[in-house]
Formats: sequence, structure tokens, C-alpha cells
Amino acid sequence: MPKDVPVDPRGARFSAWFTSAVLVLVLLTGSWRLLAAQTLLFAMCAFVSLRLNPWGHVYRRVLQPRLPEAEREDAAPLRFAQGVGFAFALVGTIGYAAGWTALGVVATSAALTAALLNAALGLCLGCELFLLVRRAAPAPAPRT
Repeated sequence: MPKDVPVDPRGARFSAWFTSAVLVLVLLTGSWRLLAAQTLLFAMCAFVSLRLNPWGHVYRRVLQPRLPEAEREDAAPLRFAQGVGFAFALVGTIGYAAGWTALGVVATSAALTAALLNAALGLCLGCELFLLVRRAAPAPAPRT
């Protein structure tokens, strides 16, 4: 994964509100196409750059200049979280598109729960999972 510059966590929360709205619309309509668009957005942010998020762009251009400076955070946990969102959205898209509505609803609901926790409480489940995985990974062997 390419390294992004440190991020303002308020931008991630701002984006999570829009993600939540999209996922609620998916649950209300069952639209696999709308969920596929969100899946693509998750993929672009996880595997290319967080700066591709249109909601983050709005935050950086419109809101951030009006707010006091915030402490920046490493982008890696957030990108990992976007990857987790991608996985759930992909499963949901496949479920809805294949006619397996229950799978689509469950996967989309899981993604919505994570997005709402981030938006409303600032609790990024994917970021926490990133830290757990990182702690569980074996330490690199010392070079000799």
C-alpha cells in the first residue's frame, strides 16, 4: 500500500456520515449498483489513496480551513479500515446482485454499523482491528 500523508481524523468522521447515508439508502432500496459504487470508493481509498474520497475532498476544501488545527494521525489504520469496508461492501454487492438478499443485508448492515460508530462516536473499528493485527504479527527478525 502506498503511504499517505497523516490525516485529520475529523475528515474521516465527516466522510463516515456520507458513507452511512449511502449504506442506509442501500438497505432501503436493495440497490446492488449503489452498493457497488460504494465498494469502488472503498477500494480506491484502501488500495490507491485516501485523497480519492470525494467526501474527504469536500472536508479539506470547505470545512477544514474553518476549523482549528487538529492533531494528525497515521493514515495506515484508516486505509486498513477502508479495506475492511471494501470486503463487507463487496460481499453485500455480490449478495444483492445474485439475489441473496439476506447476505446483502447482513454485509451492508455490518458496514453501516462500523461507519456509524466512526461518524457518531469517533470509534473506527477497522482502525482498532489494524492495531490488533499489528500487535499480533511477529516482530521482524533482526538483521545480521
